[in-house]
Amino acid sequence: MSDEIGMAMDRMYRMQRHFYDLTRKYYLFGRDQLIDRMDAQPGEIAVEVGCGTARNLIRLAKRYPETRFFGLDAASVMVETANAKLAVAGLRDRVPLIQTYAQTFTPGDFSLDRPFDRVLFSYTLSIIPGPEDALDNALAQLRPGGTLHVVDFGDQGALPGWFRKFLFWWLSLFHVEHRPEVSAWFRRKAEEGAGHLETRTIGGRYAEFLTLVKS
Repeated sequence: MSDEIGMAMDRMYRMQRHFYDLTRKYYLFGRDQLIDRMDAQPGEIAVEVGCGTARNLIRLAKRYPETRFFGLDAASVMVETANAKLAVAGLRDRVPLIQTYAQTFTPGDFSLDRPFDRVLFSYTLSIIPGPEDALDNALAQLRPGGTLHVVDFGDQGALPGWFRKFLFWWLSLFHVEHRPEVSAWFRRKAEEGAGHLETRTIGGRYAEFLTLVKS
């Protein structure tokens, strides 16, 4: 994966990272629901792809103290900020982070010798290039019986048209967009027998949850 992507992400988040959590809490709905419903087990290893400021990882590590969590982000400046926030939370040594790409990461990048039990994408597939490639790679890094968890923007189909139009315009300012190919990927994999799929939406299809347990 070209370092051009990492450089682009660094440019985008060099300033945003300082107020990212403050602003995103108003429209990245469903993140805590995903965390609470994950039901991570003791001894499992889980990775968040596109971990940003480590907001989710801090909550995950506190919610499931016997699960080992890891994080990666394409933006080195985000990894820097995330490490600082983990240190403040007293979790720096418990949650290793690296700068790498969703389309190419492996457990070996974290010096692990077995597949992940869980891979998490929280509002990242709507911004990263090649979401299907990222999902293909994530599925490949899961053990059989492991779970792929996604929460991201839905199609807003049950919300007023003016709201949907405004939201999509607003998101486009940050190079974010609803990606229908993501849910299509999940349905296709389920039909191919790659895993068991569960889906649900909240807020008039504002956000969608996609969970695939690998066969």
